Amino acid sequence: MTDFIALIPAAGSGSRVGERAPKQYLPLAGRMMIYHALRTLCRVTRITEVCVVLAPEDSEWVQHDWSEFAGKIQTFPCGGATRAESVTNGLKALMAAGQATEEDWILVHDAARPGLSINLTERLLDELAEDEVGGLLAIPLADTLKRATSQARVARTESREGLWQAQTPQMFRAGLLLSALEQAPADITDDASAIEALGLSPKLVLGDAYNFKVTYPQDLALAELILRERMTE
Repeated sequence: MTDFIALIPAAGSGSRVGERAPKQYLPLAGRMMIYHALRTLCRVTRITEVCVVLAPEDSEWVQHDWSEFAGKIQTFPCGGATRAESVTNGLKALMAAGQATEEDWILVHDAARPGLSINLTERLLDELAEDEVGGLLAIPLADTLKRATSQARVARTESREGLWQAQTPQMFRAGLLLSALEQAPADITDDASAIEALGLSPKLVLGDAYNFKVTYPQDLALAELILRERMTE
């Protein structure tokens, strides 16, 4: 029987948000941003473990009380300079510790996506548990796309037909994902891209707009509204 293990790369600085503190530790709806993703993943019964990959120099994590998640989360201070490197190092640490086999499913989730829900995570598990490749949450693009010139003028309108916006979690077998990341081009920005580089086609599982990535300062206010509303439900 294979396990479902969540892995959160949390070694980045989040410089585009414009804050001095690492993005995952910014306050959001009365908690740190990373707390919301952890809470959701830890409440999904089929997920046996949540692994947080921290930067080696991270001194913030230990200053907070994580006892709410005792027995389900663990940390590895082996984060790298890029997201792909952090995920690779986290996978190696899990497997070296005997806590993951090559056949176990790994759900890689961004710490900066606090709007992930339990229902959305369960949908991903349901649709991919028997899949040969794995896949990711994503949403079809709804906005009109414009290609820009170097002078910030419209060069042309791009067709959005068949285009989806990738989200996380992205879910693949541990052995396949590790092999893909070790061979991947240096410029990949998500795990699915590494799998695609092997010639495989990850499955797209319908996500939702609430599961967006906090990237810019204005995103914090929107995430706050979503999480506050969810707390009252």
